[in-house]
Amino acid sequence: MSPSQQNKELYNSFLIDPYIRLISKRYSHLDINEVLTYAEIMPWEAADESHWLTQEQINRFTKRAIELTGNPQLAKEAGQYVFNLESTSFMRSYVLSFTNPHTVFAKIGEVTKQLVRSSTYTSRKLDDTAVEIIVKPQYGSNEEPFQCENRLGLFEATIKAFHYNLVAIEHPECIFNGEPRCRYIVKWSISKTAQMRRWRNISLTLLPLFNSSLLFINPAILLGTVPTSVCLYILLDRLAMGATLDEVSASVDHLSSSRNQLINQLDANYNNAMLTSEIGHAISLQSSIDKVINKVIKTLEKRLDFDRGMILLANESKTKLSYRAGFGHIDEHRHILQQASFRLDNPTSRGVFVEAFRNQVPFLVDDFETFERRHSTHSVNLAKALNVKSFVCCPIICEGEAVGVLAVDNLKSSRPLMQRDKSLLMGIAPVIGVAIRNAELLLAKDREFRSTLQVLAASIDARDPLTAGHSEKVTEYSVGICDEMGLGFEFRECVRVAALLHDYGKIGIPDAILKKEGRLTKDEYEVIKTHSLQTREILEQINFEGKYQDVPLIAGFHHEKWNGTGYPEGLQSEDIPLGARIVAVADFFEAITSKRHYREPMPINVALDLVQEQSGTAFDPQVVDAFIRYHKRHFNGGPYGGEGSCEVCKIRSKRLSVNAPVKIQETDNNFQGKAHDISLNGLYVTVPKNLQKDVYVKIEVFLPGQERPLTAAGRIAWDNTGDNRPKPFYPKGYGIELTDFENSDEELMADYLDVNLPQNGRLH
Repeated sequence: MSPSQQNKELYNSFLIDPYIRLISKRYSHLDINEVLTYAEIMPWEAADESHWLTQEQINRFTKRAIELTGNPQLAKEAGQYVFNLESTSFMRSYVLSFTNPHTVFAKIGEVTKQLVRSSTYTSRKLDDTAVEIIVKPQYGSNEEPFQCENRLGLFEATIKAFHYNLVAIEHPECIFNGEPRCRYIVKWSISKTAQMRRWRNISLTLLPLFNSSLLFINPAILLGTVPTSVCLYILLDRLAMGATLDEVSASVDHLSSSRNQLINQLDANYNNAMLTSEIGHAISLQSSIDKVINKVIKTLEKRLDFDRGMILLANESKTKLSYRAGFGHIDEHRHILQQASFRLDNPTSRGVFVEAFRNQVPFLVDDFETFERRHSTHSVNLAKALNVKSFVCCPIICEGEAVGVLAVDNLKSSRPLMQRDKSLLMGIAPVIGVAIRNAELLLAKDREFRSTLQVLAASIDARDPLTAGHSEKVTEYSVGICDEMGLGFEFRECVRVAALLHDYGKIGIPDAILKKEGRLTKDEYEVIKTHSLQTREILEQINFEGKYQDVPLIAGFHHEKWNGTGYPEGLQSEDIPLGARIVAVADFFEAITSKRHYREPMPINVALDLVQEQSGTAFDPQVVDAFIRYHKRHFNGGPYGGEGSCEVCKIRSKRLSVNAPVKIQETDNNFQGKAHDISLNGLYVTVPKNLQKDVYVKIEVFLPGQERPLTAAGRIAWDNTGDNRPKPFYPKGYGIELTDFENSDEELMADYLDVNLPQNGRLH
């Protein structure tokens, strides 16, 4: 046999199971792992009936087993041991679900296809108690003599499994005698049940003849022989019926066992199919990486038969792997995973996750001693800290590039991890990889889109230093109003973009008018008013689609008034797009509270009063009410705690000073920091990394005295790190607006604040 044929997978691991059970029972002093190690067979491979072995592995396994036991007949005895009562294999249940040896041998070709690829089996019935079996080797295969001996034992075990008596197994042709095939003739005697039925049927014929003959010899004796004959027949019939019932009962038991195993396998197959379907459906509805990962993890927890699971993702530079999400871990273990990272840029690293990622190969580890010898101290210490006994991990690959690692293990369950578990994960991982890559592309596209909008907005504001930042502040107010009114995410996004670009039409306004320090003339004001129409016309040339399709209308109509006296078209009340009504209030308030060439900024309380005065005339009353609520909820005076411009988000008055560790997750980057104050609506953090405004992040806050971190999603609302810091007395950092809490964490945060805040609350 060529080396390639020698290493071809030809034999199901079920074939070595009888050897293992036989050695464990009769040679308990031997270590079966020594045999498996010599044959280069992992214990999980031997236990997994979906795993296949090579001719070389089978040869080495049998050779070593015979050497250690000193039993040259071990192969034949292992064949005889196939269907013993200790076996719980599906194949045993399947074979014994037939009613007699003939039905088994008639199916031998179908059965052996599931176990052997090195040869083909056919059978022919010779009579009621004999069958001929032909075994032909496949081209290129090279079986060994012990396999012929093993078949002899297997045929014998098949006869005895049905409680028939084996008469003989003849072997007139053998490939090891130079023949092109192995030919076997298996003979057995009839079963006890068949014998009882035969005697019953014979008695039914002979007893009437016997009694009829007595009628001519001595009729009087019939008074004794007839009842005796009837009783004898009834006895034989009862014995035959009992034996038949026993045989049928055994067959039914085997059928029931086979059915249950088949149902379990069907359930597993259905569950796996639903798993892939649900993952595919779930990720098709998600756009961010975190949402994809969290949905996948929930589906894995629901569908997979594992106690724990997790997903590690590589950072953008592919220098390290970090934990992103998981299930089944206690808080202590989750914290360990969140703090751990695995270096990908170290060529000498031998961590199992690093090797799975780097070499794009899966691992199934169920021998921790072997694991300790093969992998890095870092991986071993982490596994011990997590109480890992065995696990499967596989790379998450997309378009030939690894993006992360998927890992599962069993902590409580006694079910061993097998090849089919590894195969299942390898089938799921590419689907996850595609979803992550799509989310990355969408994120990159969204970043590009947002940065383009920022540049467009800044290009207008930059024409005049006094109006720099105007569009961003209007956007902040507009988004806040949307949130206060409970409007959906997609609508809010449309309003956000429209607010950023609401003044883009001013690009066509001359500087002499735009930067004029005195009051505008009537003609100049008419020129200024044209910027709304120009904004709409310019934005209509941009292909805004989907949720952004109304951006030109909202931006173009933000100077319309509720009473119809606005411009450019004099729309009124509900005819004005809701988004335009929102931007109108935000734009007005920001304009009057900021310095302009022709006036100083208006005090906050005066500006709020003015907005309320124009409710129902210039502005939509509902929008005004929402803005007032939003402002009171989020702002408390100017950047130094007094009246002035609202440059800084003052997140709720009930804020608590803390010194709490935080973990922030931004796309595929994780980093640590400190929270300096917290509230239900946000927190102020210092981190060793530059963050971009309006970027969404995931935050974990480790509050003092809490058993676990509180988890929430948030948005970078304001930046306190530049040269012109709005809060110079704060350490350089960022204000984060909390947008969504996980599970009951909002309630836990509220309880924590209620316990630790003074009764009147603390204001900064």
